[in-house]
Amino acid sequence: MKIKTTIRNFATLTMFAMVSIAFQGCEKLLDEENKSQLSSDNLLSSVQGLETVMADAYSQLGRAPNVRDLIKREEMTTDILWQTGGGENGTAVSLINFFWDSNNWLEAFDWATYWNAIRDVNTILDNVNNLIDVSDDKRSMLIAEARFLRAWAYYSLWNQYGAMPIRTSLDSPRELARASEEAFAAFIETELKEVIPALPDPGKEPNYGRVHSDGARALLCKWYLNNKQWDACNQIAQEIIDRNHFALYPSVVDLFALQNERNTEFMLVIPALANAENGNNMLATSLPPDFYRGIDGGLDGIINTSWSNFASQYRLYDEFYHSFETGDARRDRILTKYVQGNGLEVDLLKSKDNTRGIKFPPDPGTQGTFHGNDFPFIRYADILLAKAEALNEMDGPNQVSLDLINQIRNRANLTENLKMESFADKDALREQILKERRWEFWYEGKRRRDLLRMDKYIENARSRGIDAQEKHKLFPVPQSEIDANPLFEQNPGY
Repeated sequence: MKIKTTIRNFATLTMFAMVSIAFQGCEKLLDEENKSQLSSDNLLSSVQGLETVMADAYSQLGRAPNVRDLIKREEMTTDILWQTGGGENGTAVSLINFFWDSNNWLEAFDWATYWNAIRDVNTILDNVNNLIDVSDDKRSMLIAEARFLRAWAYYSLWNQYGAMPIRTSLDSPRELARASEEAFAAFIETELKEVIPALPDPGKEPNYGRVHSDGARALLCKWYLNNKQWDACNQIAQEIIDRNHFALYPSVVDLFALQNERNTEFMLVIPALANAENGNNMLATSLPPDFYRGIDGGLDGIINTSWSNFASQYRLYDEFYHSFETGDARRDRILTKYVQGNGLEVDLLKSKDNTRGIKFPPDPGTQGTFHGNDFPFIRYADILLAKAEALNEMDGPNQVSLDLINQIRNRANLTENLKMESFADKDALREQILKERRWEFWYEGKRRRDLLRMDKYIENARSRGIDAQEKHKLFPVPQSEIDANPLFEQNPGY
């Protein structure tokens, strides 16, 4: 039985064999007895070994820096978020002002971790058919889960750089050209559609945080949405709704709190653990200087005794803060007032663009930087708004779209429903949907792609005084990758 691998370094194989990935609540993919039986000789010939490699793929996709980079990249390049201070300020300034090129590559541009996940998946797929003493159902589920993770990694690369070379095996040539847009789109769609039947239903997945069939449907829905395949988007969104596994969580203010993990709304989740490297570190950049006690923003009366407070300060634009309708609960997670350690009360609205996002409230068990709040890559509200947008793009303003939007607005304590007479045409309702998505998904890394999809990204940047050009719709591929692969063409303009 030949085991395929291009991992030539024995230490790398040993590392895989020794990896212990905690998914959530310290649930481990492998128990101690099984891990102790793994070695570089049997790693890729056992279910336990391949699941260890699978765990590394999840780890690559869900690293804490990836989540923070996603929020930085997708919101500092828009009208929600900016940054000052600390060691990351130099690159953040370049991000905010669109000062990037192939030789000025910013840490918010994620590349290697997604390709590492693709490598892990291809390792699994190259070896899974060599397994013995494994049921066909188990083998099929391993294959489906691995293919989903590869599609997720490719989706994340596409979001930044456009179509990629498609590597489906460790034996793929070292030098590969980009796939055409059509071929890449067909690959993502086919991968996601084919894996759904073999994935477990929600609640049946082996561990919390591993993908289930509706998580794959959700990513397919977002793929259709962002590629303006309106009918397909509408159909898969309706399928998710009809399956009735998910619903809006009652409180948008408490949705992201630690005690509400595993809620009815999070569909595709990146789990986090307090005091661990896969923890959520957004609060450390959101707390203002010398924060002692909160007055609003969901931190009312809460005292900081143990959380990191970075010199790097993530701040919200005043225009964004004031854009919310009166009474909108989605603004209640924005900090405007707090008390410093010396007892001084600070009003952040008295200085320009200085309010702070506390969407992920503190984890009481955190000592330092990393909190345990899970990050929803896709949640059910996104599916409802995707369907509303798709129907509007196909048919113009319609009552179904308004009903879907109003569900989300009502959850945010906005009792006055949107009405048909307020929208003369699809452009008017499209603009409303863009507003709703901004209010609903701030600090979730969706704004840049929403603006791109609605052809407003460049216009939006120029309205802030940024010299944005067409090339900025994509980020530059690292020059080192272009140098190493002559067939890989750089994105236009770089």
